[in-house]
Amino acid sequence: MAASTEVRVPGERPLLVAAGVSAVGIGMYVPFSLVFFHHVTGLSFAAVGLVLTVTGLAGLAFMPMAGSAVDRFGARRVTLALYAMRTLGFALYPFADSLPAFAAVALVTALADRSFPVAQQSLIGEVAHGGAQDRLQASLRALQNAGMGAGAMIVSGVLALWGTGAFGHTAYGNALAFALAGLLVSRVRPVRGARSTSAKRPPAGYRMVLRDRPFLGLTAANFLAALGYAALSVLFPLYITTWLHGPDSLTGAAFTLNTVLCAGIGVLVAGRVRRSGARRTRSAALGSLLFAAAFVGQIVLGTVRPGQGATLVALLAVVVLYTLGELVHSPSGGALSVSAAPEAVRGRYLATYQLSYSLATALAPSLFTALLSVDGRLPWALLTLTATGAALALVRLERHLPAEAVRAEPPVAVAGAQPRDAAAPTTA
Repeated sequence: MAASTEVRVPGERPLLVAAGVSAVGIGMYVPFSLVFFHHVTGLSFAAVGLVLTVTGLAGLAFMPMAGSAVDRFGARRVTLALYAMRTLGFALYPFADSLPAFAAVALVTALADRSFPVAQQSLIGEVAHGGAQDRLQASLRALQNAGMGAGAMIVSGVLALWGTGAFGHTAYGNALAFALAGLLVSRVRPVRGARSTSAKRPPAGYRMVLRDRPFLGLTAANFLAALGYAALSVLFPLYITTWLHGPDSLTGAAFTLNTVLCAGIGVLVAGRVRRSGARRTRSAALGSLLFAAAFVGQIVLGTVRPGQGATLVALLAVVVLYTLGELVHSPSGGALSVSAAPEAVRGRYLATYQLSYSLATALAPSLFTALLSVDGRLPWALLTLTATGAALALVRLERHLPAEAVRAEPPVAVAGAQPRDAAAPTTA
């Protein structure tokens, strides 16, 4: 019945394998980033932390330029360039034994890391349309979770066998992973006719994005939801140890359960949502409401504070609900942003959209810790409000967004509807 929406798109296999391979490289250093760079470069933790913060902020500033580059040169070329930058950066890390050298190499990799989601999401828009975009979004997320988990396990095994001196070798492993991923993406070919750079010059650059009020509303709604995504890595560990007074192992259990569920059932959940025919705005809103329900569960758990065994069971139940929200929201929200962006300026639009994730990630640590210092339930109360607000905003925006973006497979043409034109953004 749904066979037409399940046909593989050209280049799908190498694109997915590349995502999984590069995620292994990411998983080899992200969970241990400060320790990783401390041992690779020989610099102090303070110096490493300062450099990573400064270069991370520089990476945010670079994202608009990456969006412009995607519009000018195409998403595939920019993706390959970013893979090359990451390969070079990690290959050079073992030689960056001074602060200036480490800062220079870290800047190169930070620029590539921050800009990569813009190019990757734009590439999905170039190779897939309709329900295939939702399927690719779900498959990419599942493979990225599986790859990062595998990368973390590889590093744990390497360190157990050879000690921290092996971090230098894992840097070369990361470089190899990104090089292989780039080689795979080089085989991906955008759909013919999906893009014609010479015929469709962006008419107004980022001014066009700033005039598109529905898309800016979509970006704002995603910022509210993105605060919830940041909760797992930032708030969960602090809440468990400082408010619930649980063991550190609970944090590991929560992360492991989230990763296993994302990798194991992510595609199945997204497929069920897609085949239901739900509008992307409404399925993304449902995901946000599931987030809100999980956050309410944390408030209840933090108020009742049962014994250790009951806390473990309740916390894992909350993580399952939280992960289900992630699996419902992420593919629909990602495909919605890609489809709502006009082709000729898709890079600029998605650079703007991705800033919502980056800003939420940057704001979350200080915001959560400040609220947690007052009352452990306060950050969850705030997240409940932001997740609910995101859901309401998505439903409200539905009638202002392009019909082809709201529905993965529009059943019939809407009378009087106009296709999304690069020169005439929709305004509320």
